[in-house]
Amino acid sequence: MSAALPERVDVARQVQGRRVYSGSLPFTVMSRLRDALATAQGEARYHAQFDKDALGIAYLQLQVEAGLPLLCQRTLEVFALPVVIDTRLGLIANEEDEAGLPGGYEPLLIADGTIDLAAVIEDELILAVPVVPTRPGAPLDWVDPTDATDKEPVRQNPFAALAGLKNKAGAG
Repeated sequence: MSAALPERVDVARQVQGRRVYSGSLPFTVMSRLRDALATAQGEARYHAQFDKDALGIAYLQLQVEAGLPLLCQRTLEVFALPVVIDTRLGLIANEEDEAGLPGGYEPLLIADGTIDLAAVIEDELILAVPVVPTRPGAPLDWVDPTDATDKEPVRQNPFAALAGLKNKAGAG
């Protein structure tokens, strides 16, 4: 069953009911992510499913797809960074439970038994934003267009003359 995204969900009830949420979340409602974006236009599509695995570990399977509008730090052009997230979050009540999670699980601390699912989606998108956004295919060499004609003269190594004298002394 698919449902609209509520503000907060009771994790135990969601896991017990194997609840599924699908839809889209506009960037305009993600206040923390907006600061990293070039524009708040766009949205992220999500699919979130609560369940338990064969070992009885409660988890949230989260899939998110978005094209994040970022400012390329090489070309200063806005580009859409395609982001595809597919992660399994192990739902833990305290930090000590993290050690009991099997491989392939990322921990998600549930302090009061509830979570803000929109905030979890936003957190995953924030983690996907590169430290220095660069458009794929952006040129690697940076050239200052104002400095194209003013080339600095090549400076002579002050010890080049000594090297020449050393070569003469060694030959003679």
